[in-house]
Amino acid sequence: MSITFWTWNTPNGRKISVALEEMGLAYAVRPVNISKGEQFNPEFLALSPNKRIPAIEDPEGPEGKPITVFESGAILLYLAEKTGRFMPRDLRARVPVYEWLMWQMGGFGPMPGQVHHFLMQPEGPARDYGFKRYHDETKRLYGVLDRRLEGRDFVATNGEPSIADFAILGWAWRHERHQVDLAGLPNVRRWYEAMMARPATKRGFEVSLG
Repeated sequence: MSITFWTWNTPNGRKISVALEEMGLAYAVRPVNISKGEQFNPEFLALSPNKRIPAIEDPEGPEGKPITVFESGAILLYLAEKTGRFMPRDLRARVPVYEWLMWQMGGFGPMPGQVHHFLMQPEGPARDYGFKRYHDETKRLYGVLDRRLEGRDFVATNGEPSIADFAILGWAWRHERHQVDLAGLPNVRRWYEAMMARPATKRGFEVSLG
């Protein structure tokens, strides 16, 4: 039985489509058109009380019983536990995955998200202030990521990516919209190109999410 994946074509949605493809899990996309307010429909709210995509329904959850999961970070952790993939078993090795997943959820997502918001506002002092504030912070976060990736193939693990890479990649995918040039971030650029060249990751970005 396949996982039902409620989502839309956003960075947070792409994190999960990449993970599902990389983990080889069967899934069916249920588009939630956030531009039409479909995230407020009672059917979706029963899965995601925070009114945000994505959410999943897994008919074969723990003990073989159905489970629903909302919030992209929680979904990634759940899928890693379910499959035993892209998350180290050793606790010490897990800690960097937790750290960089939380880094993405707390900063490298909310901050560029604000850049998206202010870029769409009418020109004027409020737009200029908001854009500069969040663009400066977004650029700082890209710099943090570039330093982390120096001499490393992946953000939190060695040998293969982790769910932290999938989470961060979902937002780095929009770097042009963030007005961030990866040419000035050689380590991020190398990592980004290597990740996007992975066949399963490529499928995760190509699948239609609505």
